[in-house]
Amino acid sequence: MRIGFLALSGIRAHDPELLKLGLTLPGFVERSKAIASLPSLGLLYLAACTPAGHTVEYYEAESDGDEPPEIYACDLVAISTFSAQVFEAYSIADRLRTAGVLIAMGGLHVSVLPEEAAAHADYVIVGEGEHVWPAVVDAASRREAPRMFSAAEFPPVDAAHLPAPRYDLLGTRPYNRFTVQTSRGCPWRCDFCASNVMLAERYRKRPVGDVVRDIEAIRQVRERPFIEFADDNTFVDKRWGKALCRRLAPLHLHWFTETDITVADDPELLDLMREAGCRQVLVGLESPTASALQGVELHADFKARTAQTYVAALRRIQSHGITVNGCFILGLDGHTPAIFEDVLQFARMVPLYDVQITILTAFPGTPLYRRLLKEGRILEPGRWDLCTLFDVNYVPNGMSTAELKAGIYWLTERLYNDECTDERRKAFFANRRSTGASKFDRDIPQRLVG
Repeated sequence: MRIGFLALSGIRAHDPELLKLGLTLPGFVERSKAIASLPSLGLLYLAACTPAGHTVEYYEAESDGDEPPEIYACDLVAISTFSAQVFEAYSIADRLRTAGVLIAMGGLHVSVLPEEAAAHADYVIVGEGEHVWPAVVDAASRREAPRMFSAAEFPPVDAAHLPAPRYDLLGTRPYNRFTVQTSRGCPWRCDFCASNVMLAERYRKRPVGDVVRDIEAIRQVRERPFIEFADDNTFVDKRWGKALCRRLAPLHLHWFTETDITVADDPELLDLMREAGCRQVLVGLESPTASALQGVELHADFKARTAQTYVAALRRIQSHGITVNGCFILGLDGHTPAIFEDVLQFARMVPLYDVQITILTAFPGTPLYRRLLKEGRILEPGRWDLCTLFDVNYVPNGMSTAELKAGIYWLTERLYNDECTDERRKAFFANRRSTGASKFDRDIPQRLVG
């Protein structure tokens, strides 16, 4: 068979004011372009798990949501998507099926709502797909009737025995970043996090040697790649993280990853990260005020417990020459209209090199979605296309919907303008390595930590 793997990616938003204002400002566009240009690692893993004897090709949907015409020559097409793009994915799947192409769908959204996806696909994959995929290919080759495949019916995916993704399928596409996975899952269980819906297994680290193997596979495609580690929380295990960095250092890479605030507690690890080529870490702060974080992390209230350390910890990370992209979620139940000024003040005070602001989004399958739906606070149930992180589809607790929208417009304009961005970044370079640890805890307004 000829098998196609179709990726849908990129930033989605419907709010006309943000499209006009926020999504065109330099500080936000830098990150949105990076997201849009990332290949689909999940599909590249499936391609690597495809049994011998089939031709495999990697495709990307057009920016307008249309499929490339050459994909119609495939016998089977696998589509992986997120909630915000799922209606586009369904439309593509319907057109391909009408033309006689078999469709397999999986991913976060499909794993939560498999019955919905089954109306648009021949084969639906629920959960991690590496062990399921060969059975799907076999079913398609026999033209078997539509059915669902659950990862629970197969052996668990062992992160220590994953094949190298098929980076060779990417060809000469102009990606500015290439994704590598060093771990799966996260020990924390934030109520809004869609990743934990599917990756319900324990936090799993991959062998450091396999990570290096994958990077070398990328180097066969791009000689000097910028690597983005596609993890939810890379440096949970500090000892393992140090081993990883020691193996990365001789490769002379530049890379980015996501981790939690505790990476600041280990100066040796931070030094090794810098020496290994880490250029930026993305840290989910969610709110500069600890009170708004109560109960957000469901297991140990991790976010609320660590909030009072944020300023000092972020300064320590950046003093090691690693920039921080601090991420905030606006509209948490503990937020009032004062949050917008608080985030602006916090970002300038640290100062954060990069900032990412999003609106609280209730993704299907998350504890947050179930709670808000039960409370009657979802404005348009089933509008998955509004799960963009930038559109409001719920009733906030501490402000009105109009106040939330007005606040994010106000903050976006000020946070991402050239003056504020330049101020924060110049301060990063000026403060790098020049600030002693004792000063990290000064000048921190109590309102931003209590």
